[in-house]
Amino acid sequence: MNEETYTQSMLVVAQVFEVIAAAVLMVGLIFATITSLRLWARTRSGVAAYKLMRQTFGGVVLLSLEILVAGDLIRTVAVAPTLDNVIVLGLIVLIRTFLSFSLEIEIDGVPPWRKATVSGATVIAQAQKRGGAVPDADIV
Repeated sequence: MNEETYTQSMLVVAQVFEVIAAAVLMVGLIFATITSLRLWARTRSGVAAYKLMRQTFGGVVLLSLEILVAGDLIRTVAVAPTLDNVIVLGLIVLIRTFLSFSLEIEIDGVPPWRKATVSGATVIAQAQKRGGAVPDADIV
């Protein structure tokens, strides 16, 4: 495999990660909406449904950010590992990390370093369990 083919392949892989992240956002929004509406229909509590929606979709956003960082990492390391690109990647990761911390504080009301480290998928599962949508789910 020559260098040009390799570079093109890695660009495609990075784009696939971006498409997956966008799909996660779309599917997650639909999932969060449906589960929140189900909770509202069952309890008639708008506050509980709103909290479930925020927690579930917040977890979806966290998961999407993690996927996007993976795509950026592939693009930077595998395609063009120049000092400028590494600096840009560092800034992107720094911004996304700040967004992740902000979202976790918004979702849980507790800074991430005051609780166990969790991923976006875990936040989604915990929100669903609290909302009663997944009664027998094991939370990691």
